[in-house]
Amino acid sequence: MAELATIARPYANAVFSLAKSENSLNQWSSMLAVLDATVQHDAVSRLLSSPDLASGAKSERLAQLCDDELDARGVAFLQSLAEHDRLLLIGEVREQFEALRAEELKNLEVEVVSAFELSAAQSDALKEALNRKFNKEVSIESRVDPALIGGAVIRAGDMVIDGSVRGKLNKLAETLEQL
Repeated sequence: MAELATIARPYANAVFSLAKSENSLNQWSSMLAVLDATVQHDAVSRLLSSPDLASGAKSERLAQLCDDELDARGVAFLQSLAEHDRLLLIGEVREQFEALRAEELKNLEVEVVSAFELSAAQSDALKEALNRKFNKEVSIESRVDPALIGGAVIRAGDMVIDGSVRGKLNKLAETLEQL
């Protein structure tokens, strides 16, 4: 997994630099989203993995499938990926591009997993606290996991804050095992 991220990074950085210089972050975000959704389709994935088709033909077919959603820059991007046999990296390139875009726009997507549904007041208070902590505009996506027993786990980028009862019990068990 880390290897894919490493291989995809130069492509994501290049697309991000181009999009930023052209003030087209949203257009590139849309194109990459369409490409990612398309390559995740089973038939398209099989096509891209097929050794029977040349890389150039694969990129042409993918461009045809996404016809109206791609501009000339998007097609050139596909051709560049195909030349280096990297079409299957589109999902990872998109993920890294979106992370760079969020950093540029000072947005941070935070996942909150809690034992119980958060009230609107709790969600607003958490959002405000995270806005201050990260100095970014935070958007919260929350879900419920009763296995946490109580509390919550917050994932913001590569940071994880485990304030769940289950997490605290696990830490306590680890400490007791070391004694």
